Amino acid sequence: MPKIAADGQHLTVLNLFSTDAPEKQEKLLAAMREIVDSAAYEGWISSTVHSGQDRPGTANLIQWRSTEDLEKRYAGEEFKHRTLPLFGEITTSIRLLQNEIAFTQQKPELGGVTEVSPTRDDYTVIELFGVEEKDQEDLVDALGESRTWLLDVPGYRTHTVLRGLRARGIEGRFVVVYSQWDGKEAYDTFRDQPEDGRTADRRKTEDRVSALRTWQEENTYQVVHTRTAGE
Repeated sequence: MPKIAADGQHLTVLNLFSTDAPEKQEKLLAAMREIVDSAAYEGWISSTVHSGQDRPGTANLIQWRSTEDLEKRYAGEEFKHRTLPLFGEITTSIRLLQNEIAFTQQKPELGGVTEVSPTRDDYTVIELFGVEEKDQEDLVDALGESRTWLLDVPGYRTHTVLRGLRARGIEGRFVVVYSQWDGKEAYDTFRDQPEDGRTADRRKTEDRVSALRTWQEENTYQVVHTRTAGE
């Protein structure tokens, strides 16, 4: 199964598709499964498909050997004349995000490894933050190293901070947080905790993030399909 690590060995691509109806989400998932199961692109390592939970949409977490390999895929006739038009018919937005993994953290019992797989029961949250170029590194730190207090939060499993490099569908710089939780109840309890019940460390970090971000959005997901090169 794919593993997320801040080792600098891969280009990590996160493709986010939103739509406006559950039946369109099912069409998206079927199309993505077909593409993933037939993938044989040079430099492609793995793809993991996520199904939107709070709002209709999908996410595909993809590992590539390099930016050059990914750009060859984007330049191909299949991608330009079949894949993009197909997704364009059933989505309300398409965001193709190229990233490098800047930080990972896991509960100690996970042995320092973040795995993504449909065989796991992770409740996955993907948060997207806009940021000014001059503030991107500060935001990466605020969302990563400065949130070790998450280890004490009930239901928390892992979180990964991705430094945005370039994108289609987004203007300007961005940072992504990919986190895993025991379930919806655990995450909702954390997210909706009253201000006066939050620790001082949490409030300090959240104030810092609020000052640095220019916009923010999120959705929750369940991993439904994965495949790696050679399977």
